[in-house]
Amino acid sequence: MKRIDAIYHVKGEAEYVDDLPLPAEILYAAVFASPVAHGKIISLDIKDALALEGIVTVFTTEDIPESSQWGTIIADCPLLAKDEVQYIGQPIAVVVGHTRAIAQKATKLIRLEVEELPIIVDPRDAFSRGQIIGTPRTFVLGDVDSAWEECDLIVEGNCKIGGQEHLYLETQRSRVIPLEGNNLRIYSATQNPTLTQKTIAQMLGLPCHAVEVDVKRLGGGFGGKEEQATHWAALAALAAWHLRKPVELVLSRSEDLTMTGKRHPYSSDFKIGVTNEGKIIAYEVKHYQNAGAYADLSTAVLERTLFHSTNAYFIPNTRIFGVSCRTNLPPNTAMRGFGGPQAMFVIESAIAKVAETLGIPREEIQQKNLLRPGNRFPYGQEIQTDSLRRTWLEAEQTYNLTAIRDRINHYNASHFETKKGYAVMPICFGISFTATFLNQASALVHVYPDGSVSVTTGGVEMGQGLSTKIAAIAAKAFGIRLQRIKIESTNTTRIANMSASAASVTTDLNGNATIRAIVQILDRLIALAAKELGVKDGENIAIAKEKIVYAGKETDLTWEHLAKAANLARINLSAHAFYATPGLGFDRDREKGHPFAYHVCGTAIVEITLDCLRGTYEIDAVKIVHDLGRSVNELVDRGQVEGGLAQGLGWMTIEDLQFNEKGELKSNNLANYKIPDIYFMPDIIDIKFLENDGNSPAPYGSKAVGEPPFMYGIGVFFAIRQAMKAFKPEMEFAFTSPLTPERVLCELYTDQLKEIA
Repeated sequence: MKRIDAIYHVKGEAEYVDDLPLPAEILYAAVFASPVAHGKIISLDIKDALALEGIVTVFTTEDIPESSQWGTIIADCPLLAKDEVQYIGQPIAVVVGHTRAIAQKATKLIRLEVEELPIIVDPRDAFSRGQIIGTPRTFVLGDVDSAWEECDLIVEGNCKIGGQEHLYLETQRSRVIPLEGNNLRIYSATQNPTLTQKTIAQMLGLPCHAVEVDVKRLGGGFGGKEEQATHWAALAALAAWHLRKPVELVLSRSEDLTMTGKRHPYSSDFKIGVTNEGKIIAYEVKHYQNAGAYADLSTAVLERTLFHSTNAYFIPNTRIFGVSCRTNLPPNTAMRGFGGPQAMFVIESAIAKVAETLGIPREEIQQKNLLRPGNRFPYGQEIQTDSLRRTWLEAEQTYNLTAIRDRINHYNASHFETKKGYAVMPICFGISFTATFLNQASALVHVYPDGSVSVTTGGVEMGQGLSTKIAAIAAKAFGIRLQRIKIESTNTTRIANMSASAASVTTDLNGNATIRAIVQILDRLIALAAKELGVKDGENIAIAKEKIVYAGKETDLTWEHLAKAANLARINLSAHAFYATPGLGFDRDREKGHPFAYHVCGTAIVEITLDCLRGTYEIDAVKIVHDLGRSVNELVDRGQVEGGLAQGLGWMTIEDLQFNEKGELKSNNLANYKIPDIYFMPDIIDIKFLENDGNSPAPYGSKAVGEPPFMYGIGVFFAIRQAMKAFKPEMEFAFTSPLTPERVLCELYTDQLKEIA
């Protein structure tokens, strides 16, 4: 089964926000943003902008009728800055003109006087100054302080982990259309229609039912449109509400890069204690998260960092500290993995340092400490699956890890200027929103008299194949052809109170809600079929391949006949259903509970070749065994594994997000911010799915696949590091990511560079 919207993409017919027909009298908005990272606003002069021909008006914070602050967790972010600016790119005013170009031109005519204030860009600096968002948190398991006495070896270190740009193809954008009765319709590129609806309603003093948000699809999101898309929709809505005319706001690529938050950079310290055989006895880690200027989703991202700080390993004594630190950078936000990758990088770094100190292969320590069923995570939940060890053994055997190790060791012994490296990267990633209340979804299903079906859910299609999976789930549940299913846009008037499409649970939640709605309709149809067949036993009736089956045998009744007959018999052919993941709960006072419905596990082996004279490297192969459960659509899932891997590899190697001490983004275009392309990717990508029928409450035993594969990319850092150690075994290398070719070269030749200096 191919993706149901593939043909529309190929033909250029797929609709995004600004592909919709232009309404009459549409106006265009542009944002005037702060040019400095921190300062007190002395004056704002908009006269020249207003005087420009083609400009309708300029809106500032004074024009916001009700709530001017917004934010999901902490409403600390102003929609338009008033007295103070906190980061470069912070919106201060919205210019509205008859064309996009004229609105952009007018932003250059606005004069801003700012008294600059001290700037913080480093999270440790922010922490030392008391610039903290939320409350620091600590997870504890066992007795860490006493456990150090049991350790034969204790090593300490620190990690500096870079951020990452989302770089979705479709930049942030919204179109707002005023309707009768002071209502608004918003077409927005958002992963979170309900947040957009709620924020705009609060801003304008409207009831939520007066704000309709509609999303057909996104041109990528990766978390960057979970929270932050709301800001731009709200600014467009402010203009449309005042002017009573349609308004569109689209960020250019440069604006998007400058004005939006990224993956959170972290600075972390670790201390790990092991036996001489490599058994981990104790682990302590402190995470200092660079949250940016406002809360956004930082505290939730930090929480998932705490949840995943031991990755795939059982460590009986752990203490995990985390704090969100406020800096003068754009508010950092959700991104694929949501704090999990940063945590996993640190524990893998700690294991690497242990392995280097003991002089044994890193994978020996990893394998000794892999989670087993019944082991507890530091947050109290037990792992129920043994798929982690199954994927490790499968990868070890299928890809012949011993042969890879021997081949690379032989190569390194016989080559000077180039070295090879490999790394094994196991993952264990929890599936659910960690805020329990978000694990809910609804679906609305209609069956028409001709047998066609309409399905609406609260999930947003953003390139991850959600529509294809929901269609496949619906077709299977009904027992009919896929061609009969139409997936509607995501709309707040049809599905209320939806959670964001995020956390890898969108198919799980919305797929289960769809099945529940279909079951309601099927119960009615099967009762009608029993009546038409003259039997009382409806339990023996099923629908398969559009035929009505009784006691395992096809009857003369068809799906199409049944749909028409039900309509004539005045039987309800519509259903709305609700699903909430059962068994979840987390006590934040105790920092213990059961936050995840299940865990997704897998193992990857990464191989690289390093040019030690130039610092450049090639990724030779990535070989993966991944626990997918029973896939709803293997083609879609394979694409998610490959895409997640690419993004993870990029984060660890070439995607170097750089801000200077003034808070200016230096990697501000695609010439100096590099992302993986077809030439960067490995020549060999082998993916084997581990079939596992158990421990998944997702539709038909499937498992989430959006975020977990991202973490496989972490292995490339340690493969490159291994090659560096093969070239200069006596040197100590930093745990700093991304490990760009420039950084590799500088680390390999630190002594020579010092001599030159």
